[in-house]
Amino acid sequence: MLKITETKYSDLKNIQALWADGDVMKFVGFPEGLIETDEYMENWYKQIVSSRPSANHYSIYDDGIYCGETFYSIDPKNKAAAMDIKLFSHARGKGIASAALKFAIGEAFANGAEKAWVDPNPHNEKAIALYRCIGMIQKPLPPELYDDEYPDTIYFEIAKP
Repeated sequence: MLKITETKYSDLKNIQALWADGDVMKFVGFPEGLIETDEYMENWYKQIVSSRPSANHYSIYDDGIYCGETFYSIDPKNKAAAMDIKLFSHARGKGIASAALKFAIGEAFANGAEKAWVDPNPHNEKAIALYRCIGMIQKPLPPELYDDEYPDTIYFEIAKP
């Protein structure tokens, strides 16, 4: 049974392992994984807790096995929520990402977002297919998000119903 819960302190080791996995992190620029110290993780967690509900992080479990994370952060100026999801390879292709991302988008909308967006790596075909599958629409990158460093960035969004 799929369980998506607000991340707790006890989830930090799982998240640390997720980020350290190069397969998980390759499309976000860390093909060897991202290694973070326990101290960094604790400080990151404190920041997440203090940001709730304008930002929140969720841990995803399937039948008690840690699968990954999903996250949102709402920009209060434009009421747009940046979204993220990462799953271990064992959790992919089972509908977990779709359910978890829909959940996180719903939470973002419940906490003031009017739209939710992602900017996947243009080579991450599975992520792009996921975003399309859940109803996100590819649009031009908004000027406030434009980054000269990444001119090939693509952008998807979904509006609050």
